[in-house]
Amino acid sequence: MRFKPSGYTPLMLIAQTCALLGFACYAVVLTTLQEDWQLSNLQSGLIASAFFFGYMLMVPLATALTDRVDAKKVYLVGGLLATCGLLGMGLLAHNFWTAMILMAINGAGLAGTYMPGLKILSDRIKTGELTRHIAFYTAFFGIGTGFSYLCSGWILDAFGWRYVFGLIALGPFTAMLIVLLFIPALTHEKWHGPVRIRLHDIFPVDKWRLVLQDKTASGFIFGYTAHTIELFASRSWIVAFFGFCAIVSGEVFLLTATTLAGVINFFGVPSSILGNEIALKIGRQKWIFFVMLASAVFGVALALSTGQPWWFIIALAVGHTIFIMADSATLTAGLVVSAQENIKGAAMGLHSLMGFGGGLLGPAIFGLVLDLTGSRASTVSWVWAYAAIVIWGVLFVIYEYRKGWTGKSIARH
Repeated sequence: MRFKPSGYTPLMLIAQTCALLGFACYAVVLTTLQEDWQLSNLQSGLIASAFFFGYMLMVPLATALTDRVDAKKVYLVGGLLATCGLLGMGLLAHNFWTAMILMAINGAGLAGTYMPGLKILSDRIKTGELTRHIAFYTAFFGIGTGFSYLCSGWILDAFGWRYVFGLIALGPFTAMLIVLLFIPALTHEKWHGPVRIRLHDIFPVDKWRLVLQDKTASGFIFGYTAHTIELFASRSWIVAFFGFCAIVSGEVFLLTATTLAGVINFFGVPSSILGNEIALKIGRQKWIFFVMLASAVFGVALALSTGQPWWFIIALAVGHTIFIMADSATLTAGLVVSAQENIKGAAMGLHSLMGFGGGLLGPAIFGLVLDLTGSRASTVSWVWAYAAIVIWGVLFVIYEYRKGWTGKSIARH
């Protein structure tokens, strides 16, 4: 079965949603494992960070390969890795160290699907506004993570934490099948003969230097890093935060913490798509600066809301999610369309590497600050923890504003 180029995007959106079902598994079971394994907040955060560490190890190789071979091949390997990592968590994990290793494998699997999936689209869509396809693709990250919270929460309540990972492993396996069966291979491979990957190809420092010399491209990369510190720390700890809110208020809310986290994540999808459209009209730099400052305000306000009525906490959580995601597509689409064609894969690799490096730091920073300021039984600790992750976006805005970053070269690309 063959599809027109316009038909690739819906298929890749479905595949990405399936591939991301394992994203929030650990966030959902974090408090359960913390009690069962007697983990500190830092250890709990480090297990979440291990997912992003695996991503960082894999993404340079995965994106380097997409410059040489059809990204479809890389995607299939990534789907297999993610499936194995999730199954391993369900069957083999029994302490801090085993969880760290298996979560890293899961993260490596996501690295083999997320950016290579975007490369599948950019290699096959040659007409129309590519940034809109990219905006939908990046926005569907929120769809996948939202369903990850929902499905993981339902499975945890019904069967226990091991079944969460075991059953969710069907997600990336399904994504692998979709790409294998329904995405046709490129007519002409980019590389003829045997593919030899050297260390320089995995870490193309020369190409990365060219990317960073471009003020416009480097701005998007640094912005994405600040964005992911806040985004992934928030997503890793949001279920635990809602649990704390329930204890402080003494109220039983209509939805469970995991279901609530999943529903709130869906608000990020239209936010990311509409954010890209606004950025196309007013300029990416203006939009990114505004969004990052607003996100910082909502993040601190959310942490301060413990003990308030549930409707107020939810409103702030939705607002925080909306503003966290409102510049996501803008940052990624800006990088993709600004990078030179011959180093686009390397640029996307650096973008993803530094961005998910932020994802590695964010959950660990959050957990460490909780430990240093009184653990997660204190409202003050949550305020400090949220402040520790939103400050990076504020610092980015101050730095880039003083440097004169505008993004004007692609503001209306």
